[in-house]
Amino acid sequence: MRMQRLGDGVTVSAIGLGCMGFSQGYGAADDAESTAAIRAAYEAGITVFDTAMSYGLGHNERLVGQALAETDALVATKFGIVRTDAGVGLDGKPENVRGYCEASLARLGREVIDVYYLHRVDPQVPVAETVGAMAELVSAGKVRHLGISEASPEQLRAAVAVAPIAAVQFEWSMLWREPERDIVPVARELGVGLVPYSPLGRGLLTATLDAGTAADADFRRHDPRFQGEHLDENLAQVAALREMAARLGISAGQLALAWLLAQGPDVMPIPGSRRAARILENAAAAAVELGAEELAVLEKLVPADGWSGDRTSFAVPSTTRGA
Repeated sequence: MRMQRLGDGVTVSAIGLGCMGFSQGYGAADDAESTAAIRAAYEAGITVFDTAMSYGLGHNERLVGQALAETDALVATKFGIVRTDAGVGLDGKPENVRGYCEASLARLGREVIDVYYLHRVDPQVPVAETVGAMAELVSAGKVRHLGISEASPEQLRAAVAVAPIAAVQFEWSMLWREPERDIVPVARELGVGLVPYSPLGRGLLTATLDAGTAADADFRRHDPRFQGEHLDENLAQVAALREMAARLGISAGQLALAWLLAQGPDVMPIPGSRRAARILENAAAAAVELGAEELAVLEKLVPADGWSGDRTSFAVPSTTRGA
């Protein structure tokens, strides 16, 4: 497995595993099958497993912790999105951070969290105050490194001013190129690693979905990119991606992941899947190296402005859907 380098001295496998789908977003999952998939990922060289306290109301952390027991895998988890039977909210209050961390540690069955993310910035709390409380967890030995998810450039700057930030998470894929205009350059200026979630465009870039199946998951049903004319245009882009992948002898999904990895040595996509075979296929993308000529051809075939639909119309505030 090829390795990449995030911020704060964190070395990771080029491909991580996003674990949300084992507990929510894509229908019912089987814990035994999920455990086998997580272990297959670890055996394939994936070193980072990304979960959150909100995924499945804690189920995901328990599942990941049990599957990775007695391994040296790096576990990243997140706090700040609070799901209850009554609904979903945000909580970045400094006085609550330690309690959330200790609850996650208990569910994971671990003494230390490798990367602890603020899942979403609480608009009622200055991000510097939340990150200050997170930094205390590092001093206490409960957390090794800090991260932040879906932060604006200004929020990322404020976080870095308080404590080292190893990584910033955000949606980034060939289907969604907006981060290249703002958060990517700022993160690189600050030495923060880039962790794209939904790097396969919520499944669309695998070229396994069509007009009849694209909106068959809760995670996509309300996304404009999977509706009507937007979907038609995006499927045409996917067809071009699939054709180029076929010429290279790889899958469309592998090409999409290889494109992300080609954006720099500080990028670690975290595609998710509930099936071991798909996870192994994704992991193999780390061995695909695209040259300048191939990247130029790809940019012409599936350009940044060729995709249709704005995810921000449903993802902000992103407390009911999203990673």
